[in-house]
Amino acid sequence: MIIDMHTHVFPDKIAAAVIDKLSHMSRARAFTDGSIHALIESMKNSGVDKSVVLPVATNTHQVEKVNDSAAALTEKFSVQGIISFACIHPDYENFRAELSRVKSLGLRGVKIHPIYQGVDIDDKKFLRILDRAAELDLIVVTHAGLDIGFPGVEHCSPKMIRRVVETIGDFKFILAHMGGWKNWNEVAEELAGTNVFIDTAFSTDKIPARSDFHWDAADLNLLDAAGFMTLYKIFGADKILFGTDSPWSSPAESIDFIQNLPLSAAEKNKILGGNAENLLG
Repeated sequence: MIIDMHTHVFPDKIAAAVIDKLSHMSRARAFTDGSIHALIESMKNSGVDKSVVLPVATNTHQVEKVNDSAAALTEKFSVQGIISFACIHPDYENFRAELSRVKSLGLRGVKIHPIYQGVDIDDKKFLRILDRAAELDLIVVTHAGLDIGFPGVEHCSPKMIRRVVETIGDFKFILAHMGGWKNWNEVAEELAGTNVFIDTAFSTDKIPARSDFHWDAADLNLLDAAGFMTLYKIFGADKILFGTDSPWSSPAESIDFIQNLPLSAAEKNKILGGNAENLLG
């Protein structure tokens, strides 16, 4: 089974506008139109069995509505392999009750994005949320490292994540983008020996740049096979989860990258789906 642990979709009526805006911000090419139907089609074409959708709340007013939509999306498209997580915002005061409601809705986890939400991951606003999520045995996925759309902005560095883990202890904590996008040297230094998961989303090979925007050639580079294997030796096959950041990476190309690594079939199977299957239950 192949499980994509990191995807995004948007309501049909705004998907095109959102993709256009984010594509301009990031100067990156989208591989789908951002709709749920396009995600399902890309899954069929690439052999992905299940995809986890990760919504982000950019303000407190969105939280409950987005979480209701996440539950409805999972119910409507579960047969097609769609599992949506919930969202939470660091400024949302009723976080304890809302996370309990998330659990009661049957949602398996929540997504946070410190850069979009403008708060450091080790700030008390996030720490209280993470502590409550741990109490409820919810999975937490965080954007980690820099963000392609916000150059130089840092709200979730490996050092900050280390402080979170030391404060909260072990919980189901997934660091997107191989532990910290474009912070991979620091990931190796700061997060070795922790019990976090990392996902592969938008972190391998090269940035799929838009043809109408200029990138310096070196800036396009993400992790090559050697760079990936450096982190693999630290985290091991049991702590790496396959993710694409769809619509921002090609599922087929992302799968091929993993299949071409110097790993055993059993190790590749863990990364591509086995670890996610165990984590999701």
